[in-house]
Amino acid sequence: MNPPHDLTWIRAAALDEIDDDGAIAASCAGIPVCLVRTADQVYALIDRCSHENVPLSAGEVEDGTIECYLHGSRFALATGAVLGPPAVKDVQTFAVRTEAGDVYVGIPRTATG
Repeated sequence: MNPPHDLTWIRAAALDEIDDDGAIAASCAGIPVCLVRTADQVYALIDRCSHENVPLSAGEVEDGTIECYLHGSRFALATGAVLGPPAVKDVQTFAVRTEAGDVYVGIPRTATG
């Protein structure tokens, strides 16, 4: 994860757009992001399964993980670590902050130009 000063903070969604234990797709500086809300946290991951190029935002959220709907690969929300095959590569995660009911995603400045 990049230090906070190396990030561009982009508003991705309103917090109430994301259901508890739900996921939505967002675009931040042209980067597809999967936003996931659990009871006490919002997470942001790249919205692509590392096994096949399908959106993780269409997957199932359970117990701190998201499962790709196509082949069942599972990833840790907090770290992007792959937890189940067929994927073998972790997915990128992003810093998240909430302010005044909005969700902001920290995109590395190198990705935003």
